[in-house]
Amino acid sequence: MNTIFIVLPILTLLMFDLGLALRPSDFRMLARRPLAVVAGLTGQIVLLPLIAWAVGTLFGVEPLFFLGIMLIACSPGGSSSNVFSMLAGGDVALSVSLTAFSSVITLFTGPLIMDYATELLATGTAMHLPVANLLVQNLLLMALPIAVGLAIAVWREPIAVRLHNVLRRLAFPCLILLATVFFIQNREVIVAEFPQLGLVISVLILLSMGGGAALSLAMRLTGRERRTIVIEVGMQNAAQAITVACSPFVFNNETMAVPAIVYALMMNVILLVYVVVCKKATKLP
Repeated sequence: MNTIFIVLPILTLLMFDLGLALRPSDFRMLARRPLAVVAGLTGQIVLLPLIAWAVGTLFGVEPLFFLGIMLIACSPGGSSSNVFSMLAGGDVALSVSLTAFSSVITLFTGPLIMDYATELLATGTAMHLPVANLLVQNLLLMALPIAVGLAIAVWREPIAVRLHNVLRRLAFPCLILLATVFFIQNREVIVAEFPQLGLVISVLILLSMGGGAALSLAMRLTGRERRTIVIEVGMQNAAQAITVACSPFVFNNETMAVPAIVYALMMNVILLVYVVVCKKATKLP
């Protein structure tokens, strides 16, 4: 079974569901709360790729896995981060706005970052990133479903609410299906590389969350805003990274998608621990 035929519908579904949850007002938060939005976007779009690059270099990760880690850093978290922000007592409105901005911005910054990384590692991978193909794929598989979902939310909000309530229940089972199929097809590589990749990915997540916290503190944001930015910077879209890695129009390489599968596991474990810690705090500032 070709994994891409499972990945593409799942990613499209997730992006459509994200659009259903958005509202035009989500894009206006930059004017109302610029410090919080700038902190979150800086963490996701600037700091996270730098951390990913540093971690991959520090641990001497092989080129294909290195590119896979960079793909993770270029894939914003999506609507799942909104749920985690709510569970952690964060600022859900801020989380949704950051999701809206980052989902649009990374459609264009992601290909630029990946093109630079691929060219730098070209001697080790013998690969070239077709930037135009990736841009078109991003527009068709991510921007278009988000736009359709947002249009329904604007013009037929009751329908959007009903659809979102159904689709959000399907999102996690779909991701589990994707991870299971991918693991079965690539189990030897995943099992062999998990000791190193598990450590590398865990360090990446923890440093990203720490970077989000540091940015929040530097900008003197509230506790609820800080928890949201920690989650937004620490939580990325594994399905999107897998899609770019496996797509026959871009990299067409399942080995490059292995870090995203490991990330999906470690991300949920670490962020669930973070949520529990937040919930057990005697007082949420």
